[in-house]
Amino acid sequence: MNVVVVKGVLSRAPEVRELPSGGVVMNYEVTVRRADGPAEGVPVVRYDEASSPLDVGAEVVVIGRVRRRFFRSGGATQSRTEVVADQVLPIGQRRRIRPALARATSAVERWDEAG
Repeated sequence: MNVVVVKGVLSRAPEVRELPSGGVVMNYEVTVRRADGPAEGVPVVRYDEASSPLDVGAEVVVIGRVRRRFFRSGGATQSRTEVVADQVLPIGQRRRIRPALARATSAVERWDEAG
């Protein structure tokens, strides 16, 4: 089971790119503040993003999965761990956040029961 929920603040402007396939990918950087330590930056990628990008400083909830991908750069193999988002929701949209969290929780519970 690969489910992740991240709540944080967009720390840089989202980057929108068009893929060779014609699809769209949006890259976010979400900063998560920890009560017991320094803030952490979490790279988030969302494919086929139809909505307009959110502004820097927007508080968001991200629901998705963790992925580690490998690529060649400068003649060497490198990797990046990121969250592939199913949804990136502004914190003010609680009516959309609650059902999305319920679906993610339900998926984890079904997995746990099948275990």
